[in-house]
Amino acid sequence: MRKVLFGTTNLNKVKEASEILGVDVGSVNFEIDEVQSLDPVIVATKKSRAYFEKTKRAVFVEDVSLSFDQLNGLPGTYINDFAKAIGNQGLIKCIGKNGARGAEAKVTIVYKDKAIEKIFVGRVKGIIAKKEKGSNGFGWDSIFIPEGSKKTFAQMSLTEKNKYSMRAIAFKKFHNWLKKK
Repeated sequence: MRKVLFGTTNLNKVKEASEILGVDVGSVNFEIDEVQSLDPVIVATKKSRAYFEKTKRAVFVEDVSLSFDQLNGLPGTYINDFAKAIGNQGLIKCIGKNGARGAEAKVTIVYKDKAIEKIFVGRVKGIIAKKEKGSNGFGWDSIFIPEGSKKTFAQMSLTEKNKYSMRAIAFKKFHNWLKKK
């Protein structure tokens, strides 16, 4: 399989994508302005179009969201902004001590070239930990415990995380499609 271009400057995401896809994943060295929307398909689609326009190459992008049951789906696609503003401890506090801890993590991948725009989604249900645990991973990995595990993503090795992760689910769908393309 050929090298694929990932529209991201986040090297952690590139590393995970390379491991899951089993191919050399290139990344861009520039950012684009992201559209703001609660709909991850809109965010990822517009992002893929912007990177395609700028690179004139086939590219894929992803958008991640984390939705808390207690907050009727927020922060959703705004998770990165929430996390930057209040940190993981602040995210935990948003739920409150006695609040429902259920959450859904979702990754939306959009592949874009001259002729094709294809969407792949991976979802994982889980809970928000009562405190941060683990030092692996990035972002909110230290507070999300996927269904079927007792560990946060940050307590897992990358290989173990990829058995549960929404990113792995979406990338496996993308990989299967890419092999047939």
